[in-house]
Amino acid sequence: MSPKMPKPEAPEGKSPAVVFLQDGMLPDFITGEPVKETPKELVRQELARALLFEYRISPQDMQPDFPVHVEGKRKRADIAIFEPGKEHTVEHLRRAVICRPQPNVGAKSVIKLRDHEQAKEDLDELKDIMTAAEGCIWGLWTNGIERFFIKKEPRRFEVRFEPSGDWPMGDESLGTPDVLADAYLRRASEESLRRAFQRCHNFIHGNEGMPKDAAFWQFLYLIFAKMYDERHHNGHRQFWAGPDEPFDTEGRKKVRSRVLPLFDAVKREYKHIFRGNEEITLSDRALAYMVSELARYDLTRTEVDVKGAAYQEIVGANLRGDRGQYFTPRRAVNLMVAMLDPKPHERLLDPACGTGGFLVATIAHQFKRFRAELKKNGNDKTAEAARERLRAYASEKVFGADFDPFLVRASTMNLLMAANTEGNIFHMDSLAFPRSHLDGNDLAKRKIPFGSIDVLMTNPPFGSEIPITDPAILSSHDLARRWKRNDDRGIVPESGLQHAVAPEVLFIERSVKWLREGGRMGIVLPNGILGNPGDEHIRRWILRHCWVLACVEVPVEAFIVEANVGILTSLLVLKKKTEEEINAEDLGKGVDYPVFMAVAEKAGVDRRGNPLYKHTPDGNEVVEEVEVEESVWLGGKEINRKRKERRLVIDDDFPTIAEEYRKFRSQNPEPGA
Repeated sequence: MSPKMPKPEAPEGKSPAVVFLQDGMLPDFITGEPVKETPKELVRQELARALLFEYRISPQDMQPDFPVHVEGKRKRADIAIFEPGKEHTVEHLRRAVICRPQPNVGAKSVIKLRDHEQAKEDLDELKDIMTAAEGCIWGLWTNGIERFFIKKEPRRFEVRFEPSGDWPMGDESLGTPDVLADAYLRRASEESLRRAFQRCHNFIHGNEGMPKDAAFWQFLYLIFAKMYDERHHNGHRQFWAGPDEPFDTEGRKKVRSRVLPLFDAVKREYKHIFRGNEEITLSDRALAYMVSELARYDLTRTEVDVKGAAYQEIVGANLRGDRGQYFTPRRAVNLMVAMLDPKPHERLLDPACGTGGFLVATIAHQFKRFRAELKKNGNDKTAEAARERLRAYASEKVFGADFDPFLVRASTMNLLMAANTEGNIFHMDSLAFPRSHLDGNDLAKRKIPFGSIDVLMTNPPFGSEIPITDPAILSSHDLARRWKRNDDRGIVPESGLQHAVAPEVLFIERSVKWLREGGRMGIVLPNGILGNPGDEHIRRWILRHCWVLACVEVPVEAFIVEANVGILTSLLVLKKKTEEEINAEDLGKGVDYPVFMAVAEKAGVDRRGNPLYKHTPDGNEVVEEVEVEESVWLGGKEINRKRKERRLVIDDDFPTIAEEYRKFRSQNPEPGA
């Protein structure tokens, strides 16, 4: 037997809710006891969370490693689920789960998903357990990527097992097609939604023979259709698949007949995004599979950061560009949002928005603020009211732009999922603005003229391999001029332009120009700009036009894992000076002010993407006990209650840096007007 989890202690300098766990162990979600961390155990823990937070099955009604006697042999269900509130005996066993380790897919990150018939040998053990337990009707086999639901149908002379697209909820009801009410659609957890997105993409890429980028766009079309259905269904949803339809020829055709008109409506509503000739080219089998995977979730009610994280992972794996486009690690994005803390009345812009990571993180930031304010004011429908306020905020205050039309579409989808509105994403060349030749330029000139932005966040494309050489663009930037050292005045501009300038250099100047006086910005920059002797003119230009609020060095692991590049970068936080402040400094009336500096050494993951956990000096892992809210079905009613859960503590410096910056600012107000 595993050793019992130690009781929470209060070691010196530690919270009473912190305990320690031997390295290589993790707290079991169901029992709270320590279990050995193995590939199979990670799959089981992930599924146990999904059973609670999505299917609303209480951990009190689950048991790991439950023994069942099968023809004289003792077999185990990795997770056994019993009739709510009943004793954990085979007579009360209602569902059984078999877990296997996740397959090692290597660098490809895609596997060909099997159907129930191809997985027959793996399902036989599950069927044996269900046959031996008379009341066990539902079964699930999973390796973390593949999931096979089966339903037992006893006949007079035999027991048959039929494939199913899903399991019932905790109250034994199926959300579709029997019940299509919003209450039965699930708010997804981050891991579950990420897995669902991953399975959909794997199915197209691995089973349909499509290239990764084509598979991604087919996936994106279905997400658009899903979101359209959530916004316009009026009680008659069309984006759903019955539990039997994905396994039947006629059922698959019915799914297609419901979904294709939805996508036609999407193209009509979003004419500025779609050309009109796009088609869903998936086979009936693939389409039905994906609809079955996506339909169970209510994306409108799912937390903003959950959707953003799941979506970003799929997008990042497919749309990394060849023009220096590296999507910003989520932890760095969240740190920048926390440090800049955009207010609801402030206009936000990312002029190189990519897939919209900064924009969606800010939307999540505001959603938490709106919900807290409404709750404080006694609003009993805080989530619904906050979502309405969020939609207005995203429509009126959030702006993005990108040169790549595919990223414009991907970013628009991200905002649509986050705030139920497509926001304001412009297809334009930000460095050529306001004379960009692309189709979003004219609208951007009206909505985001220079000097109109309160907060700007961006991770511009990097690299001397993708220089800007267009004289029309270079001539509109001071930093594209030639610079020389003057004995009396230091570094000064010369007449004439450089032949080529790295894009990130020009983005610094362009971003400052977009800000109003006193506006704030955060920008991801390669460390060379902040330290190379040859880039002194860039630093002097920044110091002349901006107050430097903060500089945080980002560990290389963050970009290796999430962007697949080994770039040494820092987050630079600036505040635009007024003309009076610049003139005063030119006259020698500058002022000294403190600057916040930090180095993030831990990013929560190692270079391979494995999570990093906090350890005590003697090597034990730190476990925290937290209180979580859960929604379960008991006695035919949905009950909301609180429970305590133990979790390993991620070793991540970013939240600490955000908190230290808040403390720093409380003692040191921002310089300038």
